Amino acid sequence: MPKAYEVIADDIRRSIRAGERRPGDRLPSESELAERYRRSVPTIQNALRLLNEEGLIDRRHGRGTFVRRPRTLAVRENTRHQWEKDRARKPEPTRAGTGATEHDTGLVIQDLVFFARYRVTGATAALADALGVPEGTELLERTYRTRHAAETAPFSLVTSHLVRDLIAANPDLLDESKEPWPGGTQNQLHTVGIELDRVEERVTARPPTPEEAAELELPPGTSVIVLRKTSYDITDRVVDISDVTLPGDRTELVFTTLLERW
Repeated sequence: MPKAYEVIADDIRRSIRAGERRPGDRLPSESELAERYRRSVPTIQNALRLLNEEGLIDRRHGRGTFVRRPRTLAVRENTRHQWEKDRARKPEPTRAGTGATEHDTGLVIQDLVFFARYRVTGATAALADALGVPEGTELLERTYRTRHAAETAPFSLVTSHLVRDLIAANPDLLDESKEPWPGGTQNQLHTVGIELDRVEERVTARPPTPEEAAELELPPGTSVIVLRKTSYDITDRVVDISDVTLPGDRTELVFTTLLERW
């Protein structure tokens, strides 16, 4: 038998999903809800805690409780890498028309706010091993954040590492002001004669760090999806390692496997 606070949460949840309470609407106060449902304030608080953990409401200190605006869903398909490769040699106007985030979300470039930061750093032992270079080798570390202009949290937290000498022949690839780069990393690598052969992605899930939870604005109890993306060129050399942290409440991973016919 459901508990009293679960019954109340279910009724409020139903009203939100039915559109009776719309995004941004303020819910009645805890005392008003207690009177409406003829239950104690602690019972109401438990119901609201449950809805907050589900990401349906925002409880703002000193302001009240509001129906949360649905975040934009990002659907990340493994076929995106071939899509990016197909675009890498297209004319710049074609490449500039849409990028990976637009591909994943259905948004257009005018909907997005983009941030990139570059810095040169030395390869740690773990990165050196993954890239097949000596420890301390100069790497270009690239940090990316992209968000919907109507939202405040990014779609993901991305950190990419490239061997600096591998791309130094094109000085533009060392300049963060050139971002967002039409055609993304595959086009960038193409400008220095590198063609990708395959992309390996390893996916795990875990609780977020406090910093990740704050930056991604995760509801309490929400996990993050952690993706390590390793890109190999046609000589089997690792040319890019990207670590991507995705919010579990608004990311869908889709894997399509093409099977050979008998």
